[in-house]
Amino acid sequence: MSADPDETRTGPDETRTSVWLAIRPAAPARRRTEAPSGLDRERITTATVRLLDTEGLTRFSMRRLAAGLGVTAMSLYWYVDTRHDLLELALDRALGELVLPGPGEPGQQGWPTALRGLAREYRRVLAAHPWVAPLTAAYPNIGPSARAFDAALQQLLDATGLTGGARTGVHLALSQFLHGCGGMVRRVPESDFCLAVDVLVAGIEAKATG
Repeated sequence: MSADPDETRTGPDETRTSVWLAIRPAAPARRRTEAPSGLDRERITTATVRLLDTEGLTRFSMRRLAAGLGVTAMSLYWYVDTRHDLLELALDRALGELVLPGPGEPGQQGWPTALRGLAREYRRVLAAHPWVAPLTAAYPNIGPSARAFDAALQQLLDATGLTGGARTGVHLALSQFLHGCGGMVRRVPESDFCLAVDVLVAGIEAKATG
């Protein structure tokens, strides 16, 4: 059996352009009709998330994805340049499942409660999609859903009143905690996770009122 067409392409730790930054040249008009019918990035991304959920990250390949869609592996390259592009798209699709606080929520319920809720939401997505955690470490989180999550986190930090180095440190601590808990999210009870979040929130409150 021949290797997956993308197996030898650029790895996530090598120089590559994020799918969110790359500009794909438009296909010549005379060739657009040759593209596989019924396929688009949306459908391919949906199938990628489904395959990652059922098979896991280590078993994911363009060949398996194409088989599930009933097309050839090369057909997928009409819509994405590399396997890593698809993984980035799938990552942001999963992050799009986060239920984020609205613009006025920190003021209505208080930023500590809103921050606890945001942390639990992130844990929920990590538990539903175990492959998300390793991908957040492998790829830049700059897709629209990732940016929306960071904007929600920044909004909560605004509500703390912290500025300068204190705010930067809190943002780093929260980000590292949430991203870092991915590998153990299914092994650690949710109650333990919530306790850890409470400790973080208590530290932020002390910093904000000190």
